[in-house]
Amino acid sequence: MQVEFWYEFASTYSYPAAMRVERAAAEAGVDLVWRPFLLGPIFGAQGWNDSPFNIYPAKGKYMWRDMARLCEAQGLTLKTPPVRFPQNGLKAARLALLGQDEGWGPEFTRRVYLANFAEQKDISDEAMLAEILSALGLDAAALAARANEPAHKERLKAQTEEATAKGIFGAPSFIVGDELFWGNDRLEAALQWAKR
Repeated sequence: MQVEFWYEFASTYSYPAAMRVERAAAEAGVDLVWRPFLLGPIFGAQGWNDSPFNIYPAKGKYMWRDMARLCEAQGLTLKTPPVRFPQNGLKAARLALLGQDEGWGPEFTRRVYLANFAEQKDISDEAMLAEILSALGLDAAALAARANEPAHKERLKAQTEEATAKGIFGAPSFIVGDELFWGNDRLEAALQWAKR
């Protein structure tokens, strides 16, 4: 019984999902695997050079109102990012991929989401990411160096290609075996499927 949680740091709906997925999986008795990836290449393959929430203004307006309702219900702060939406989550994703293997990935991920959507910080800023790592008691400089190694950059590229191969087209997505569940609101369905 395992659920893969595929998330992108620029994704609005991945924020509330990231803040609740660990607790929900534990309560369901389902193992959870955190899988950071990049939506940019996936959107690009669909002919998009921007978020669909920017391409389609009515959809974007709805999304921010929907997010406000979701975050209020979950007790989460929501503020629009200080720089252009969506923010560039590449550096954060490289770090989260290291954390995926080393146990600190989930807490790092939650703190990056809070920085992005609650604290109006620039998540592409290396100094800000270093602050998060240091607050977790980690060697920020050593991790940044590892994250920027060519082999690790290729690893994130491969993880994004794996997302594409699994049929992922947006975030958050949950994979249970060969089943895809897309969206924050599909988390419970994914967990139930994993328990079947």
